[in-house]
Amino acid sequence: MKSVRDCKLAIKVVPNASRTEVVGWLGDALKIRVQAAPEDGKANKALVKFLSRKLCIEQKHIILESGEFSPQKRLRLEGLERSELFTLLEIQDHHG
Repeated sequence: MKSVRDCKLAIKVVPNASRTEVVGWLGDALKIRVQAAPEDGKANKALVKFLSRKLCIEQKHIILESGEFSPQKRLRLEGLERSELFTLLEIQDHHG
């Protein structure tokens, strides 16, 4: 269920990285490297697990809205305001 506190986030995932980390902005998308391979949903699972830990929310509250088979993804983060998102990721919101 959509909440007032939900926020959406465009992600550019780079699989097969040496470590999983937030890199920074790439246009309007937040670039995140993941160690997992882009096969059998491994990179998506690694992304959700990483964000769950970083954002202190359960994995079930991170919804992949689009981009299941693409490096470009759109996520909905349930119960998290945009300002909280960037504070927890320790990155600036380039949209202000």
